[in-house]
Amino acid sequence: MSPAREAPAATPGVRGYSPPPPPVSPIRGLIDFHTHAAPDVFGRAVDDDELASQAAARQMEAVVFKNHVALTADRAWLARKHVPGVKIFGGIVLNGAVGGINSRAVEWMWRMQGGHGRVVWFPTFDADHHVRRAGTAPAGIRVVDERGAVLPATREVLKVCATQRLVVHTGHSSAEQALAIIAAAREEGCDRIVVTHAQFDVVGMSEAQMKEAAAMGAKMELCALGILVGPEAPLEWMRHSKRVPLAETAARIRSVGAQHFVLGTDLGQTGNPTPADGLQMFVTGLAAEGINREQIQTMGCQIPGALLMG
Repeated sequence: MSPAREAPAATPGVRGYSPPPPPVSPIRGLIDFHTHAAPDVFGRAVDDDELASQAAARQMEAVVFKNHVALTADRAWLARKHVPGVKIFGGIVLNGAVGGINSRAVEWMWRMQGGHGRVVWFPTFDADHHVRRAGTAPAGIRVVDERGAVLPATREVLKVCATQRLVVHTGHSSAEQALAIIAAAREEGCDRIVVTHAQFDVVGMSEAQMKEAAAMGAKMELCALGILVGPEAPLEWMRHSKRVPLAETAARIRSVGAQHFVLGTDLGQTGNPTPADGLQMFVTGLAAEGINREQIQTMGCQIPGALLMG
């Protein structure tokens, strides 16, 4: 009788080279709450259809298109027509290009054919906090007054978001301003509120502030871009931001609770990983830091799915 043969050892690949694709997509069923694609005024690595096609190929549930200067509700409708197998959502960023804190712009956005415009971001690079911090302008678009009280125009936007059950994103507001927006949003009847890339230094939410936001019913967005920025980043424009280590993100998830977070990438820039690759990198990195699959599903599917489709 010939000796029994041992089962062949697993072969993850050749050392120094990319391993073969996993048998099951690590981002299967997940939602990327923050993506960028061409056409745009900034350099983008993929266009809408390419981004959506990559998400569909990885068996993702959905993606959210974001553009700093133009609405994406119409683009979501068109990309859905071109790319089956993945849900696509859009929205509007209240920067100067759409009139700033403009409730009428929000009204027209959600009315766009298809009903896929579900997200409203308060100002990003035009935000008063952003431009003062970056030194790019003496002042920007304000969401609160000098005393920190939410402005009437901000509340008008929140009223529309409450009526239409839109997702309110705090944009590039400071952590303190984001907390004020959350409080006002709850007062106006909003129940879908997200702190935009809460860990990025332009927002800079502390653990205590995250817990305060969570207690008010808001979710915090965690973004893959944070692990790519910093002084050692290969792309020059990313070196001015502070890197967000995966270990720090994992610690926040454990401390605050996975049910209070949503996953995004904030990717799509020329020279960076595509959103699909970036989300896979982010998810596998968090898993290596001890975040389990149930927590990934909560942040990447259940919570964002309820915000967009619940």
